[in-house]
Amino acid sequence: MFILCATGAAFGWHDKTHMAVSKAAGYEQWFNSAAPDVTKTKAGEKEGKNHYCGNHAITEGDKVHEVTVDIVLKQVKFNLYDNCIDDEGHLYGAIVASLNKYIESKREEKKSGKYAGYHMAFCAHYIGDLSMPLHNVPHGKDKKGPYGKFNQEHHTENDAIVENNDLDQITLQIIGRMDKYKIKKITDEHALCQEIAKIATKARNLACSMVKDKERTITADEAYEQLAQSAALLQAVLEYAKQEIAKEK
Repeated sequence: MFILCATGAAFGWHDKTHMAVSKAAGYEQWFNSAAPDVTKTKAGEKEGKNHYCGNHAITEGDKVHEVTVDIVLKQVKFNLYDNCIDDEGHLYGAIVASLNKYIESKREEKKSGKYAGYHMAFCAHYIGDLSMPLHNVPHGKDKKGPYGKFNQEHHTENDAIVENNDLDQITLQIIGRMDKYKIKKITDEHALCQEIAKIATKARNLACSMVKDKERTITADEAYEQLAQSAALLQAVLEYAKQEIAKEK
């Protein structure tokens, strides 16, 4: 089990990029949103598999399979969060699970005396990872198809595509694109899963086009469009969390 949990690799947008997404979304503790990547250095795949979902069945001929609500719900149902036993990773379910833990902990915060906010830091980070194209396709040369090989060889350079810019510059670029992805309201968990599936599908399609187009790197403009989708979802999730916390248990 130790060997299983220690293998594999999961990266993500770099720290400044994650913080810019959270800042653009209006998350007050935006500076905490890079912390889950720090956690991976100690927790290995127990935490790492929360950061990606490398489905092996990506394409059939030239068709790219979409991420469905059922895929997201299954990851939630089987309680894969903070678990390394699955082969593909479970980013989509981790978003829902970390949000649920935040809401539950926030309701009990006064009674338990434990700070609930760290759960939202994880949720914010996962929502950032969701729009990263290479977090939605396989990773590793041994995986079926060309995506795993491309992902292993080019992941880091794609993670860092806007990282060299100033934090405020990245944030402003994201904010300037958020309106087109604005989510009116998340009403329940199923609606959240729909939004997760939508962003994941777009990210997967972009990853596949990058591979097919002579294995190119994501452009800065494409990256900002992806990041704006994560920021818009996080903004809606923060509002949804407030509403859920206010409800009686």
